[in-house]
Amino acid sequence: MAFENYKQQRTNHWNTISKKRKKWRGLGNYYHKRIIEIYQDIIPIGSNVLEIGCAEGNLLAAVKPKFGVGIDFSEEMINTAKEKYPDLNFYNLDAHNCSDLHSKFDFIILSDLINDLWDIQKVLQEVYLLCKPNTRIILNNYSRVWQIPLTIAQSTNLATPTLQQNWITPSDIISLLYLTNFEKLKNRIEILFPFYFPLLTTIFNKFLVRFPVFSLFALTNIIIARPLGLTDNAPNENPLVSVVVPARNEAGNIKNIIDRIPEMGSGTEIIFVEGGSKDETYETIKHYLESNYRNRNMVLYKQHGKGKADAVQLGFKKASGDILMILDADLTVPPEDLPRFYDALVDNKGEFINGVRLIYPMEKEAMRFLNFLGNKFFSMAFTWLLGQPIKDTLCGTKVLWKADYEKIAKNRSFFGDFDPFGDFDLIFGAAKLNLKLLDIPIRYRDRTYGSTNISRFSHGLLLLKMVWVAAKRLKFR
Repeated sequence: MAFENYKQQRTNHWNTISKKRKKWRGLGNYYHKRIIEIYQDIIPIGSNVLEIGCAEGNLLAAVKPKFGVGIDFSEEMINTAKEKYPDLNFYNLDAHNCSDLHSKFDFIILSDLINDLWDIQKVLQEVYLLCKPNTRIILNNYSRVWQIPLTIAQSTNLATPTLQQNWITPSDIISLLYLTNFEKLKNRIEILFPFYFPLLTTIFNKFLVRFPVFSLFALTNIIIARPLGLTDNAPNENPLVSVVVPARNEAGNIKNIIDRIPEMGSGTEIIFVEGGSKDETYETIKHYLESNYRNRNMVLYKQHGKGKADAVQLGFKKASGDILMILDADLTVPPEDLPRFYDALVDNKGEFINGVRLIYPMEKEAMRFLNFLGNKFFSMAFTWLLGQPIKDTLCGTKVLWKADYEKIAKNRSFFGDFDPFGDFDLIFGAAKLNLKLLDIPIRYRDRTYGSTNISRFSHGLLLLKMVWVAAKRLKFR
C-alpha cells in the first residue's frame, strides 16, 4: 500500500508538471542541453535505446536511435512524447515493471530518475532482464552537494519542483549496481556551472570540472555500467581466432612464432603482415607457408603502407576469425600466454584485453630504463584520460572481438589517423565505445633476434601528441 500511494502521488505530480511545461520551463534549459550533449557523445547514432523515465522524450530523440523506446509512469508525459516524436515508441509503464517490455537494448538510460524511485534495487533487477552482454546502462543523478540550492530554486519556481528525493551518492549507486549484477565502467562528473554564459560556461563545465576540488562541487554524477554474467557475445561456442603478426626484420623468429602459437577455440589462423624488411623475413614466411609447415592455418600479406598500425589494420581487415589478437614478432611477449587473453574475452571478464609488461620483473635487456619510465607516465596519464585503469599502453598484445573492432574502425575518423603503433588507435576506440578494458600481466622477455624498431625520443613526442588528442576528444568535451 505504501508503494501504491508513493506511485500515485508522483504520477499526479508529474502529470501536473507535464501540463505546466507547455507554458513554463524555468532555468533548466542549459542543464538539459548539456545532458543531451553528454549522452550524444556516449551513444552512437543508430543504436537500440531504451529510456526509463523518458518524460517528453527529448533526450531519447536527441541520441537518434535506430529503435527507440521510452517509458514513463506519467500518462501526460507519454502523450506529449508521442505527439512530439511519432517515429519513436512510448509506453505508459512504471520503471519497477520495465521488464514487461521483453526486449533487449544496446543502451538503457536512467536520466535524473533514481532520485525519484521507490526501490532502486528492484528497478535495476528489472533492467538486467533487458540487457545483452554488450548493453550499457547510463545513469545520471543530482549530486547531494546541490540539495539545498536545488530546493531553493524549486521553492522559488526557478526549477522544476520535485517531491521528496533519494539523495544518493555515486558509491551508493555503484553498490546497488553490484548487488544487481552490474559493473561500473566509468564515473563522470559533469556540470559545475548550470547556466549559459559565453566562455565562462565552457571553462567551468568542460575543463575545471575535470579536476579534483572543482569536481566536488559538480551538479551531476554520470555512471556507465555493464551487465555481468551474460556470455553470449561469441557467435558460436568455440570461436575462430586470428592472430595478426606484424613482421619487419624478424626472419630469425618466424619458426618459433609458428611453433609456439597455440591452437585456441575452433582453430587458430596466423596472419603474417610483412613490410619493409631488410632481411629475408618475407621469404622465410613464404617458405613455411608453401611447405605447409605443421599444417598450420597461415596466410601472408605484403604491407604497402608504413608503420605497425597499418600492418595491424591490414591483418584485421583480412582476418576470418571471430576473435582478433596481435602478437609482436619479436617474441618479447610469450605466445604461450595467448590462451589467457582468449579465456578472459570469451568469459566476458573484459571486452578489450591488454597485456601488461610492468608487473613482473623483466629480463635485463627487455626494456630500457627511459622506456620503462615513459610507460609508467603514459599509463597514469591515459588511465585518467580514459576513465578506466590501463597500466601499459604500448604492450603489443591486444585482444578483442572482431565485431567490436569493426565498430572502432568505423569510428576511426573521430580521433584521426596519426598513430604509427596502432596501440592507441585501438585503446582510444575501445574507450570511446565504453568497452571494458582488462589488463593481463605477462612476463616481458629480451629479444633473441634483431633490434627494436622503437625510437624512444621521436616516438615519445608522438605519445605526448596522443595525450593531447585523447584529452581533447575524450576528457574535455
